[in-house]
Amino acid sequence: MRYINRYIAQAVWASVLTVLLVVVALDAIAALVDELDSLRGNYGFIDAIIYVGLYLPSTIYEYLPLSALVGCLVGLGALATTSELVVMRGAGVSITQIIYAVFRPIMIFIIIGALIGEYAAPYMDQYADSRKALAQGHKKALISERGLWNREGNEFMHFNAVLPNGKLFGITRYRFSEGELVEASFTDSAIYQGDHWFEESVSITSFTENETHTSSLASRKWFSELSPSILNVLVLSAEDLPMRRLYSYAKYLENQSLDAGDYQLAFWQKALQPLATLSLVMIAISFILGPLRQVTMGFRVFIGVIVGLVFQTSQKLLGPTSIILGFSPMYAVLLPIAMSFLIGMAMLRSAR
Repeated sequence: MRYINRYIAQAVWASVLTVLLVVVALDAIAALVDELDSLRGNYGFIDAIIYVGLYLPSTIYEYLPLSALVGCLVGLGALATTSELVVMRGAGVSITQIIYAVFRPIMIFIIIGALIGEYAAPYMDQYADSRKALAQGHKKALISERGLWNREGNEFMHFNAVLPNGKLFGITRYRFSEGELVEASFTDSAIYQGDHWFEESVSITSFTENETHTSSLASRKWFSELSPSILNVLVLSAEDLPMRRLYSYAKYLENQSLDAGDYQLAFWQKALQPLATLSLVMIAISFILGPLRQVTMGFRVFIGVIVGLVFQTSQKLLGPTSIILGFSPMYAVLLPIAMSFLIGMAMLRSAR
């Protein structure tokens, strides 16, 4: 049985890896074409390639469940086409043993994907966006397409780029008093030093009833409740944050009586992605041992893509619905997973 497990695992591993590479490559090409519209300043074609390359970990993490589904359909489908699965069943290999043999390589992909999503992807996404903003020109106010807005008291601020180490570039600050703008400033860069930010190359414009006054400073201290750890959360969308930051920030928002629904939903989507991947693999196994045993490879891939899209669409619809209706996002994420497991097990039971 050990050799059969290894043989099935090799077929599944090779198929999932091939599908993942093809999907990621197609997505990267499409992303590179989209980046051509962003070429300006010092941001050239090579920079666009680097930008797309830095986003590859996020792409791998995003497409891993779909690749596992289609890869299992392809790998097991090839074994079914050559009647190897029939021979295995005739030799006494049970469906449970086949499921175990398929789940083993999939678990490796799940572990690798979890590590990428938790540690590599968030850091590289932020670095890619910051690098792009710096290349396009951070020394102009509000120039960055992916910059960050924030409000603190009566002051509104915008950052063109936020590096993973917390250094800021292109800081625009607007200070209001009784609904009127009293001061606007632009800072080339700032770095956090203990309890304050140290700004460099500051241009300040003050507004009074009769005149406008402009001045420049080589440096100044800026005291703010913002810290690099908070900025590293705010600069990325909820879907791009690691689970540890999602959980802590969601708790922080709850303690402040603020809406944390988006962050809770993103947390449960990441936390339950291993189960989502396994549920799709269960569907793939049930298809191969059931209705898709004798169909062509192209049709299997087509069915896999359709099932994957239906699964992702259902999660995307149920997630915002849970936030609107006020029930836990965990149930919205779990429902499609549970349905996939139930459908897969029902089809496997009928195939026995």
